[in-house]
Amino acid sequence: MNTVLVVEDSATDMELLTLCLKKDGFAVVSTQSVEEAEAVLERQTPDLMILDVILPGQSGFEFCRKVKADPTTKGIPVIISSTKDTDLDKTWGSMAGADAYLTKPIDQTELLNTVRQLIRR
Repeated sequence: MNTVLVVEDSATDMELLTLCLKKDGFAVVSTQSVEEAEAVLERQTPDLMILDVILPGQSGFEFCRKVKADPTTKGIPVIISSTKDTDLDKTWGSMAGADAYLTKPIDQTELLNTVRQLIRR
């Protein structure tokens, strides 16, 4: 079973993502901050990470850059999820090393298709 790490500070968005992923057969580890996500990454390597942009303490863009710069975590596919929908925001996501960028509210079919595609490669 593939594991997805969801880093999302909105309880509603976290619940929607978690239910959608679990319903499709994924194991989900949920955190509400970068600090919690870092603690998870010390214990296990998820198959994929979904990362909100606006988080307490450190932005998702900053954390994505950190994950992609670390040799032990750089291979984890990262999906940025955000309410920000401008081309500039998507460019920032790409520059941070994100493998995909999904805009909230996230379409569940698009989410699952993107997750499956990134985990298979």
